[in-house]
Amino acid sequence: MNLLLLAAALVGYLAGAVSPATLIARRRGVDLRGVGSGNPGAANAGRALGRRTGIAVAVLDVAKGWAPAYGFALVDHRAGLVAGIAAVLGHVSSPFLRGRGGKGVATAAGAVLGSHPLWAPVVLVVWLLTLAASRWIALASVCAALSLLVVALVLDQDVVWAALLALVVIGRHQANFVRRLARG
Repeated sequence: MNLLLLAAALVGYLAGAVSPATLIARRRGVDLRGVGSGNPGAANAGRALGRRTGIAVAVLDVAKGWAPAYGFALVDHRAGLVAGIAAVLGHVSSPFLRGRGGKGVATAAGAVLGSHPLWAPVVLVVWLLTLAASRWIALASVCAALSLLVVALVLDQDVVWAALLALVVIGRHQANFVRRLARG
């Protein structure tokens, strides 16, 4: 592995590992692990701390996926892809949170925006339409992840990268679907 890809992986992972939800919640005296889903992400921060805070966390989570992906993509496309996926992996398994993390959706959206900005509107529209129809964030997130893979397949570009992002997002939402099915 060359040094640029190694640097992209390290910078991306560390950027992703910073948890705005946890930092904002702690500043307000709230431990997100004990509130709502226990997840240190935008949706749970929004439920626990209010919609505006949830939106702010989502924007910051998108930014931490976008910045390394975009910055490294300016130098080398593959490095941008590595930085983006590394940011998502840092978000879902942060060393600052003892290996825990969020679901990776907003950070993955940032990685897509940073490396394939023309794909982002398609993924966003799928997320919004699914959310509007189902009122279920987990389903919207999984459908958006799958749409990313479909776009990559249709364009025959960066399919493995899109598949990895989709797998991370889908895998992180597995428990949501198990709980929903158990409830009936």
